[in-house]
Amino acid sequence: MSELVKISKTQFENVFQCEFNDGTVRLCTKNLAPGFSVYGERLFKVEGIEYREWNAFRSKLGGAILKGLKQNPIVKGTKVLYLGAASGTTPSHVSDIVELEGKVYGVEFSPRVVREFLLVAQHRPNLFPILADARFPQYYRTLVEDVDVLYVDIAQPDETDIAIYNAKFFLKNGGYMMMAIKARSIDVTKEPTEIYEMEVNKLKENNFDVIQVIQLDPYDKDHAMVLAKYKGK
Repeated sequence: MSELVKISKTQFENVFQCEFNDGTVRLCTKNLAPGFSVYGERLFKVEGIEYREWNAFRSKLGGAILKGLKQNPIVKGTKVLYLGAASGTTPSHVSDIVELEGKVYGVEFSPRVVREFLLVAQHRPNLFPILADARFPQYYRTLVEDVDVLYVDIAQPDETDIAIYNAKFFLKNGGYMMMAIKARSIDVTKEPTEIYEMEVNKLKENNFDVIQVIQLDPYDKDHAMVLAKYKGK
């Protein structure tokens, strides 16, 4: 197994670059829950600080960073509403980045998957799992405060509509949306680039300034990450 030889900062707060003796380079975050691995990722201790390897093939946010994300609105202290939290792989890295000053509210529809997510959250006091359908944000309105970032990874045909609806409930004016578009979940008959353009136009028509669209191949085939800023209701 390769050994860590160097850790250095990236342009983004609390996101690091790990270099190994076999020449590979991976993303890493500081582990908010030292000693606990979430999805089998490697842990490394350097000068008393534990870091976690961040596998971009299992995280669209990680993939977006490696594909040239220009701005990461998720920093120390950020409050994030995460739709489609699944078992907590990417939310755990978001939890590392925002540290204890921030909060990550993770909405997941599947009871079986939420049980796995709960195991991750029990070691992370800034991570709050919510069993709910993201189509009905009114049901978790009392559990979630207004947030700085809405992160959406729900792979539904109407995912952009669901994202916009949640933004109206929770996203602060001037807040950011990061939305992973899965083209094949929306329309298998159209080219992915055509789908991305359609969904981006929906955001523009609903008071979002679209900052960047990143195609996530090879980390996630036929996926794109959209970064947009909300101009308010």
